[in-house]
Amino acid sequence: MSDPHTPRNKDRSLEQALTNKIIDDYFENSESWLRAILRMCIFSLAKINGESVFIVECPNQAVAKRLSRKTYPFRGMVYFLTDNFDDRDRSLFCYKDERKGKWRCFDTSTNTWEYLSDLQSSITPSE
Repeated sequence: MSDPHTPRNKDRSLEQALTNKIIDDYFENSESWLRAILRMCIFSLAKINGESVFIVECPNQAVAKRLSRKTYPFRGMVYFLTDNFDDRDRSLFCYKDERKGKWRCFDTSTNTWEYLSDLQSSITPSE
């Protein structure tokens, strides 16, 4: 996820290419509103506690909340992209909470909203 410590913070071309490829390949038959808001997001893969996670960085809270209610199209995305399936298909739908300086994410493995400050650390439950 983009933050000051991410190398090449300004160059998100790999993540944007992944996003566009996924939208074009997997969401071409989805509703037009879904494709439109997905084009505002950036998709990436990360490891959290050694587990592969599919991350959707949303531009704001409204987009993240709308996508968090539409998780079905994202099921299995981690497996397909990494060939590393351990019976979990965890996705995070995140937006930057500027007031707290952290990412607020909907975690599909727990179906809860949580704060995430660093992808290499554990997710802490929301307050």
